[in-house]
Amino acid sequence: MGITLEQAQAAIKAAHQKALDMGVKMNIAVVDAGANLTAFARMDDAWLGSLDISIKKAKTARFFDMPTGEIGKLAQPGGPLYNIEHSNGGLISFPGGIPIMDSGNRVIGAIGVSGSTVEDDHAVAQAGVDAIQGQ
Repeated sequence: MGITLEQAQAAIKAAHQKALDMGVKMNIAVVDAGANLTAFARMDDAWLGSLDISIKKAKTARFFDMPTGEIGKLAQPGGPLYNIEHSNGGLISFPGGIPIMDSGNRVIGAIGVSGSTVEDDHAVAQAGVDAIQGQ
């Protein structure tokens, strides 16, 4: 089964709280197992350009069932996935997107976060994953 709305909202809430704790303004997106947007939050004054990036990070993490930062490592010039970001209507290959697994280690969705450094984006996304991982 895919992520439920309740789980997606819990991920958004936890990621939002982490962003507040860090003092950053984020766009936070959660997609289901089919990579369809399930929940979204744009913090006040978060960058408008990061809205689309957060959704694409979540979709990219689900399309390939791995963190977007790992895809980025493989997408460097000369790498096996070089230029992959041009596929699937546009992917994001830098940190901030993470698959969400259920207790049986099956991917049920993904979270994508954008609005600060990629390190901050990843930390906020991880907080969202941690809030529901294994439920």
